[in-house]
Amino acid sequence: MKFIETAKIYGHLISFLATQNRFNLSYHPGGTDRNRFITAAEAAKQIPDGSTVISVGMAGHARCSILFRAIRNSYLKDKTPKDLTWMTVSAQGGRGKAPGTVEEVAVSGLIKEYISGHVETAHKQLEMGANKEIEIHILPQGEITRILHNQSEGNATCLSSIGIGTFLDPDLGGNTAATPHSTKSYVKKNGDLLEYSLPKINVALFNAPYADNEGNIYFKNASAITEIREAALAAKYNGGKVIATVSQIIEKDEASISLPSKHVSHIVVNPANEQTASIKQRKYWPMFTEGAKECMEKSIAKMNTINSITSYSPKRGPVDNILARMAASLFVKVAQKGNLVNLGIGLPEEVGRLVYEGGLFDDFTFSSETGVYGGLPASGLFFGGAINPQKMYSSAWIFNHYKTSLDITVLGTLQVDSKGNVNVSKRGEGVKNYVGPGGFMNIADSAKTIIFIGSWMAKAEFKLKDGKLTLIKKGIPKFVDEVLEVTFNAQAALEKGKTVYYVTTVGIFKLTEKGPELIQVMPGIDVQRDILEASTAKIQISENLELVSESIATGHGYKLAWD
Repeated sequence: MKFIETAKIYGHLISFLATQNRFNLSYHPGGTDRNRFITAAEAAKQIPDGSTVISVGMAGHARCSILFRAIRNSYLKDKTPKDLTWMTVSAQGGRGKAPGTVEEVAVSGLIKEYISGHVETAHKQLEMGANKEIEIHILPQGEITRILHNQSEGNATCLSSIGIGTFLDPDLGGNTAATPHSTKSYVKKNGDLLEYSLPKINVALFNAPYADNEGNIYFKNASAITEIREAALAAKYNGGKVIATVSQIIEKDEASISLPSKHVSHIVVNPANEQTASIKQRKYWPMFTEGAKECMEKSIAKMNTINSITSYSPKRGPVDNILARMAASLFVKVAQKGNLVNLGIGLPEEVGRLVYEGGLFDDFTFSSETGVYGGLPASGLFFGGAINPQKMYSSAWIFNHYKTSLDITVLGTLQVDSKGNVNVSKRGEGVKNYVGPGGFMNIADSAKTIIFIGSWMAKAEFKLKDGKLTLIKKGIPKFVDEVLEVTFNAQAALEKGKTVYYVTTVGIFKLTEKGPELIQVMPGIDVQRDILEASTAKIQISENLELVSESIATGHGYKLAWD
């Protein structure tokens, strides 16, 4: 990237950091219907005590930042609203560091319960849960979106096979509670299925780009839509309130209305609203918008520069690069042209990068659980969006579409066990170590082929020399006899005819009836010493064990191509 472009990005980030904690809670645009267009401070007063509130968005996309701050300030000053049950579909926290996230409402007395699909980034809620100040409950993201849709039709439950044989299965002692002191669960057995439920939503909060003077909402130039429509319709059906925050008021365009005014109770105009993390909606980046045709190389460079400066994307070393090349080569080997693909966060993002750099990007349709469809999946700070997306659907739509149409996914792991079960939802003991499955369970259940990718050990040290990998210091095994929590049930996957691989630092495993079987090993790795004796899992070894190619190990001559 040219110096001047890099300098602009530094300027962009400096401006963002200087203003990210400034919220004008009293701003009103004037010249509008005063009953419909209100200030953020007034919006907070519209939320009754004891309400069930849902805030819409994922990660940095469409954050309701000004509403979070207004609600916090209202409670700290006037002790209202209080005793809220707060719900999100996906991650909306700032890891205890960033202002303007859902952690703003993590105040004792303000919320009494937190329900989400992913809680790892909501550090303050996790701390409250650990201190027994709130209950925390976890549901798969797909089931939350289904219930949102169902609530708009008068049904606060959904039946599903998702979660059977996992930590959510009541037959295995499972439930939705992430806090040991919880006295209830939002899942129960119903015949051969699981029945999930959620409290009826009284208040829906969302951030959309624009509104017109009549109160119609426009999604144009958004980076993701997520579950705005479903949440709004659910709250309205339940006789509740829908509060939107938008960046500005535009002229009415009947053909472009995304959510009619009849579904919106109040609108807060905030000129500082974000399109996505650090990017103001009024200065939106076209590369993240539906139907964009921006220069891919320049857009990628722009995204990568921000991720590098903020250190949001970890620096990848030689061993990580081997993992990515191994997974990308396997991906191209088992995928077919035209496949619909989902890539998880972290190392799976590197697979997308290599597929793009290898010239095969146009042979696939990539997608995200946010509902972003097509384009190149955005990484790091912008995960959940895409560069030049073709379409933007809701998260509820995409999860439903995945059930019949998702061909292949690449997902990260925390642990794998002797049966091939995977844990991604629990890092360790205690509430503060809880992660949640996010969209993982729905994605893995839908995909015909699953490639898991993760390091062989935590905190291990490897040395790469002359195309050979040597384990010089053992770490904490990630392949164990039993995972801390079953998020992915291997036997259920086999029964559904899925093909499952595990790509690790030491080689590639394939799921069999006996568990993970090593089918390819990295040059330099001693199977007995570095795999069988270094893991507590029972590992099968293929009779036709192959060596990982030297080009994957070194990167020299590495190329992705169709057979």
